[in-house]
Amino acid sequence: MTEAAWIAGALTAARPQVIGALLRYFRDLDTAEEAFQEACLRALKHWPENGPPRDPAAWLILVGRNAALDGVRRQARHTALPPDEMISDLDDSEVPLVERLDGAHYRDDVLRLLFICCHPDLPHTQQIALALRIVSGLTVAQIARAFLIGDAAMEQRITRAKARVAKAEVPFEAPGAIERAERLAAVAAMIYLVFNEGYSAGDAVMRAHLCGEAIRLGRLLLRLFPAEPEIMGLTALMLLQHARSPARFDPDGAIILLDDQNRRLWDVQRIAEGLALIDKAMRHRRPGAYQIQAALAATHARAARAEDTDWAQMDALYAALERLQPSPVVTLNRAVAVHKLSGAAAALALIAPLEPRLSAYFHFFGAKGAFLRELGRMAEAQVAFDRAIALARSPAEASHIRQHLDRLTQDSVPAPP
Repeated sequence: MTEAAWIAGALTAARPQVIGALLRYFRDLDTAEEAFQEACLRALKHWPENGPPRDPAAWLILVGRNAALDGVRRQARHTALPPDEMISDLDDSEVPLVERLDGAHYRDDVLRLLFICCHPDLPHTQQIALALRIVSGLTVAQIARAFLIGDAAMEQRITRAKARVAKAEVPFEAPGAIERAERLAAVAAMIYLVFNEGYSAGDAVMRAHLCGEAIRLGRLLLRLFPAEPEIMGLTALMLLQHARSPARFDPDGAIILLDDQNRRLWDVQRIAEGLALIDKAMRHRRPGAYQIQAALAATHARAARAEDTDWAQMDALYAALERLQPSPVVTLNRAVAVHKLSGAAAALALIAPLEPRLSAYFHFFGAKGAFLRELGRMAEAQVAFDRAIALARSPAEASHIRQHLDRLTQDSVPAPP
C-alpha cells in the first residue's frame, strides 16, 4: 500500500471516533466536522514529512480540538494557538494528553455519535442519512445512491437533519437503556446501509474499508446489546456476505457470480463466526429481517458447491422475508431461487410487476435480461441489458453486463450450414 493510500485509510478509519470526541467537546455537528477536516488537512501536511503518529485518532482529536479552539479565540480576538510546526509529530506526546482530556473510551464516543444521529426527533430517513454522512463520512452522492434519490435532495435532507438536531438541543451524551433500545432499529439500518455501500463499491480499498467499518460497528452494538437476536443476525449477515469478497472479482476487477466463485477463497473464519451468530440468534425464536437474511447467506455458506445449495430452503426464507418486510428488491432476489426451482419463465413472471418500482435499479434489468436470454427472447434481452449498462454504478457492473451482451451476440449468430 502506498503512503498516500495508508494516510487516506487511516483518516477514514479514525473519522467516527474523532468526530465523536470532538462533538462531545463542542456539542455542535458542524463544528466537529470542520475541526475534523482541519485536522485531516494538517495530517496530510505533517505525516508524510514526519511519519504517522502511533495513534492517528489521538493525534486528530488533539489537533482538531486545538484548531477549533483557535478559531473561537480568533473570533474573540484572543491570542492564537502556536503554529502547526509547534505540534508534536515525533514522540506521540499527543496520546497521553488526549487520554487526559477525554477520560472516556473511544468506542463510547462512536456509539454516542451513532445514537445522536439516530435521535427520535429526526424522521427515520434523516436519521440514517445523517449518520452515514457524519459517522462514516460517505459523500452525499454515495448516500443518495443508497436511497435511490438525487444528490440535491439528499443534500437538503442532511442539512435539515443537522438543523433539527441543533434546534432540538439534543443532549450530547449517550442515552439510557430504554432510549437506546428505541433507537436501535435506526442505528442497525444505518450500519447495514454502510455495509451495502461498501459491498457494491467498485474500488477494492473502499469496499474493504466500508464493509470492515460496518462489521466493526455491528460488533460494538452486539457488545452493547448481547442478547438482541436481530443485532446477532445483522452482524452474522455482514460477516457471511463479506466472507465472499476474495472470490467476487477476477484479477481485472470483473464481477464473478456466486455460482462461479471459487469457494475455497471464501474466508472460513468470518463464515464460522457468522454461522455461530445466526445459530445463536435463531435459538431466541424471535425472528427478524436481519436474521432471515443471515439465514439466506448461511445457506450459501454451508454449500460446498453451487449445485449443493438448498434452493427450496432459499425460496422459503425469501417468502418469509417478503411477509415480514415486503419489498420489490426482496421479490427480485427471490426470483433467483424461483428460477433455480421452476425455470426462467416462472422467474420472469414473478419480477414483471416490479418494473415500475425498479425502473432505476441496475440489478432488475440484469436479471430480466438473463431470464429473457434463457427463454430465447434475444431482442428483448438486448433492450434489458442495454438499460442495465446505462444504470451501472461501477465499471465492474458494466463489464458484467457486456459479457452477457457478448454471449447474446454469439447466441444470435446462425450456425454454419
